[in-house]
Amino acid sequence: MTVMGLDLSLTSTGVCVDNKTLTVHSLAVGTRRLADIRGLVMEIVRDYGVDVVAIEGYSYASVHAGAHSIGELGGVIRVALYDEDVAVVTIPPKSRAKFATGKGNANKEEVMSAITALTGLSWLGKNGNDRCDAWVLREMTLAYWDLSPYSWTSEQLSALDKCDFSAIP
Repeated sequence: MTVMGLDLSLTSTGVCVDNKTLTVHSLAVGTRRLADIRGLVMEIVRDYGVDVVAIEGYSYASVHAGAHSIGELGGVIRVALYDEDVAVVTIPPKSRAKFATGKGNANKEEVMSAITALTGLSWLGKNGNDRCDAWVLREMTLAYWDLSPYSWTSEQLSALDKCDFSAIP
């Protein structure tokens, strides 16, 4: 199985597949931006033969208008993946943070620091937090299958309990 981690954002969508991380974005606005990001993500899905995509779930505590736009992007991406018969696992944001650090309320800097300490991977440069989050989402799915090359604590692995892996064939 080829697994992709996807941290959706209208300005910098983090992607991790085959242990490579990158970000995709569009300078367009509105529907054109949604279509551009969908096209870029689906090109990567096809190029790598992705079978499963782990997507960070919505932050329901968001109160700003941007929450609607990210919801639109999430819907567009989920439908495109559905059309390609790619399984989608949704990872709650607190589960991503808990898996990375052992605590569900960790901020993005704490997540990057913890992952760097564990793996030696660097998240320097623009959009490092988006790439790191995508890496964590992918790694969570691998850990669910017991395929992770890293040692995770029982506290970190307990974050998997809040994730719905039922879409995985």
